[in-house]
Amino acid sequence: MTRTADVIVIGAGVIGAATAFELAKEGRRVIVADRLTQAGHGSTAGSCAIIRMHYSTFDGTAFAWEGYHYWRDWADYLEARDEPLAQFKEVGCLVMKTAMNEGLVKHMENSAKLSCPFEEWDPARICEALPIYNLDRFAPAKRLDDPSFGEPTGGALEGAVLWPNAGYVTDPALSAQNLLEAAKRWGAEAVLGHEVTGVLQNAGRVTGVSLSDGSELHAPVVINVAGPASAKINAMAGVLDDMTIETKPLRQEVVHVPSPAGFDFEANGMIVSDSDISLYCRPEHGNNILVGSEDPECDTHQWVNDAAYDENFTDQWTTQAQRYAQRVPSLGIPSRMKGVVDLYDASTDWIPIYDKSSLGGFFMACGTSGNQYKNAPIAGKLMAALVAHEESADHDTDPLVFDLPYIGEKVNAGFYSRKRPINEESSFSVLG
Repeated sequence: MTRTADVIVIGAGVIGAATAFELAKEGRRVIVADRLTQAGHGSTAGSCAIIRMHYSTFDGTAFAWEGYHYWRDWADYLEARDEPLAQFKEVGCLVMKTAMNEGLVKHMENSAKLSCPFEEWDPARICEALPIYNLDRFAPAKRLDDPSFGEPTGGALEGAVLWPNAGYVTDPALSAQNLLEAAKRWGAEAVLGHEVTGVLQNAGRVTGVSLSDGSELHAPVVINVAGPASAKINAMAGVLDDMTIETKPLRQEVVHVPSPAGFDFEANGMIVSDSDISLYCRPEHGNNILVGSEDPECDTHQWVNDAAYDENFTDQWTTQAQRYAQRVPSLGIPSRMKGVVDLYDASTDWIPIYDKSSLGGFFMACGTSGNQYKNAPIAGKLMAALVAHEESADHDTDPLVFDLPYIGEKVNAGFYSRKRPINEESSFSVLG
């Protein structure tokens, strides 16, 4: 069986579904293909779904500040009807000032240039909002088997910066499903439950994909938004040779622990990024606290096969929980491990690739996991604009200048090039 379209989007996660939505709104015939049977059930489902604005680069900050507005206006953006919608909770993001982030000077400069609100907090204000917190310094982050684990290293945190508009989405899988349903209202189709087994091409251009059921999808444009499988798809297409940025699947563990007695973190907590202990956290349903690693040197990266990896918790879970207990001494750590084990699609410098490729008509939105969930709507718009741009120009030599309509800025989409130099301004972590 063969189906034809104008564009094939590989991947029905949140960015793939957003890309399909934007392309379908332009009147293009779109088919979304995914090896899973439901949208958003890959790495999107395991996302911490944090919507934040603080980045160490100007372009990253602009993209994220623009992206926030779509989550804020989610129903309007989707032109939603009566279906259940993912909910955005605007709780704020508090980022501790540390030597590792250079006191957040660059982050505040970037936000000020973009009129993105932020507030500087002193230690007293932090403890007023989070009375369960101890502000002793513990850096550098350590693992449990380090003899000095848990011992303060002198002094206290000097303060923090709050980005009040930050928040999180309560059901990331539902957000992808919302986007795919919105795309279908504009005529997009979905072919789910069949893996892409090959990228078809002729005379230097992509012509479609083959699927595991033996069928083929034909189109002059294919966009790889396959998440942790993106490198595998790029290899199938034969487009790796001119890429300076690599993407690989990275295994991650996220911890769920109950809020300490006497403090309702779900109702009164916020997102906290704390590079002193190299952890971030946010409220989680059931008065729990979700705790993730910010990728310090002591947390060994586990690069894996996207189709076969250990889905059980390891001692990394305990290390993250105990490191967070340094900051929250009254934290109760349950004997039963709860949380999420999933994959990131991580790039060399933790900045995504939104780009064309060396194969005509083959585009990629890769290396997006860990910090790009928040940017899904605007990433979808960028990918649609890239497809249109490439019809009359060469993005490699004449990069797309992309409008950010909510905040009235423009960004050079070459920032996300597959051929860029490694960005030394990156945090080289989930922080981007």
